Amino acid sequence: MVMASANPAVLELPSVDLSAERWAVSEQIVKASQEYGFFKVVKHGVPEHIITTMEEEAFAFFAKPVAQKHAVAGYGSNTIGLSGDVGCLDYLLLNASPSSSSFSQLTPPSFRCSVSEYVGAVRELACEILELMAEGLGVPDTMAFSNLLRHHESDSLLRLNHYPPLLLKDINVAFGEHSDPQILSLLRSNDVAGLQISLPNGLWFPVSPDPSAFFVNVGDALQVMTNGRFVSVRHRAMTNSHKSRMSMAFFGAPPLNACIAALPEMVTAQRPSLYRPFTWAEYKQAAYSLRLGDHRINHFRM
Repeated sequence: MVMASANPAVLELPSVDLSAERWAVSEQIVKASQEYGFFKVVKHGVPEHIITTMEEEAFAFFAKPVAQKHAVAGYGSNTIGLSGDVGCLDYLLLNASPSSSSFSQLTPPSFRCSVSEYVGAVRELACEILELMAEGLGVPDTMAFSNLLRHHESDSLLRLNHYPPLLLKDINVAFGEHSDPQILSLLRSNDVAGLQISLPNGLWFPVSPDPSAFFVNVGDALQVMTNGRFVSVRHRAMTNSHKSRMSMAFFGAPPLNACIAALPEMVTAQRPSLYRPFTWAEYKQAAYSLRLGDHRINHFRM
């Protein structure tokens, strides 16, 4: 059910205070992951200076001349993915595995340092949330999810999306509807609206921006690992005609050779496995070969 809001067209997602009692936090996260697949966390422990410095460095990068940005591996503009999707943004996509050296190309050194600090902090936050999820689900190995992100060959990514203001009367889609294929995504944006999610009723709802929070969404891989108990929600970003929007998304992913399958505790006689096992490399290849709006996870149903 959509929670009450001053504007009925705006969705106020569940807000989880990570400083509360652990059992209560775990319970709230599981409930939100089952009902929405999307929630926000506050009092998350990531130092404010790491977040603000990262945002400042990101804005400085996107303000550079086009030629300088194109010289950086991972930079792109408007074109999204490999299947012809387009949007209204420019972005920087970086490998964020624990062993990654992709940050070394970034200049100035302050940008490189900020990215490294930010990725380290949000990775730990993602792992903490995944462990709280495992506890709430009654999984004996509470690190069953988080160990995949901590693995030195994790395929995690950091994506910086810059949505410049468009001087148009009409609001358009800046990044088309999709679900995230990874395990878990942590999104932080500035105070500019644009994020929308689709609930099971098929309607799109704007999400109020909250720079003090991290928005968390379940990825396709986690939906499979929980045997469909958690839902990977479809979302999109809209243009804004007044102010630039900056989103910083950490996509927590397993190593390429990791097997993605429902955990044994998630499978019962009453709820048999919904998806066939696959490697992350197999799913990633399939996901990136399809258009944004395609329901990729359905290709792997039993």
